[in-house]
Amino acid sequence: MEIQIDPHTLERAEERGTNEAEIKDVIHSGAAIPAKYERIGKAKVYDFKQSRHNKYYEHKRVEVFYLIEGDKIITVTVYVFYGKWEV
Repeated sequence: MEIQIDPHTLERAEERGTNEAEIKDVIHSGAAIPAKYERIGKAKVYDFKQSRHNKYYEHKRVEVFYLIEGDKIITVTVYVFYGKWEV
């Protein structure tokens, strides 16, 4: 199924520390999470092991929200959280 990444999603991705490749990976292999307004949500935790805004984080969790219209996946937005999760 084709994935169309909305320009809003790409802007938020850059601000929040993820990219198009991770967004697509989350859609394909992430775990389902609750979403509002008939959207679909998926999340995936990645090793990060870097500093962001002067604080060190072991992982980052990327959450992608999207819609399916016909045979196309259209992203709505992406969130990135930093911390430590059991993986």
